[in-house]
Amino acid sequence: MKEPLEVFSDYLSRKNLKMTPQRRLILDIFLREKGHLASEDLYTIVKRFDKSIGQATVYRTLKLLSESGLAKEVKFGDGVTRYEQKYGNSHHDHIICEECGKALSVVDEKIEELQERLAEEHGFVLTGHEMYLYGLCADCRRKKGGH
Repeated sequence: MKEPLEVFSDYLSRKNLKMTPQRRLILDIFLREKGHLASEDLYTIVKRFDKSIGQATVYRTLKLLSESGLAKEVKFGDGVTRYEQKYGNSHHDHIICEECGKALSVVDEKIEELQERLAEEHGFVLTGHEMYLYGLCADCRRKKGGH
C-alpha cells in the first residue's frame, strides 16, 4: 500500500498540479488529526503553523484530498461538510448526537450483512453505502434529565 503522500503526489501529477509547501502542510495536519474535520476546523489548526495560508487554500486542498481518495466528505445533517480520513481505513457508519453534534464511527458486521442481503433481495449489488444514526448521546440525555 502506498504512503498517503505518494498517493496525493501522484494524484496531483495526473491533474497537472504541483505539490506546494502549503498543500503538503495541509496534508500532514489532516493526516495527524483524528475525527471529522470541517474545513474551518482544519484552517484554524493550519493557521497556527503558517499564517499565510488562506481558508480557500485549505478548502480547495480538502477537495483535492477527497478526489484523490485520501479523504471522504461526511454530512451529519447540520449543514456542515466534514472530512475524515478514508485511505487505509475500513468502512464504517456514524452515530450522531442531535444535541451536541458528537459523531462516533461504528462498525457492526451484522448490520453490514443485513445491508448486503437487503440489496441482494432487491437485485442490487452494493458499490457503497453510508448509514447515519441520529439520537441523543448519554451526556446530553443526562443534561436533559433523561436516562
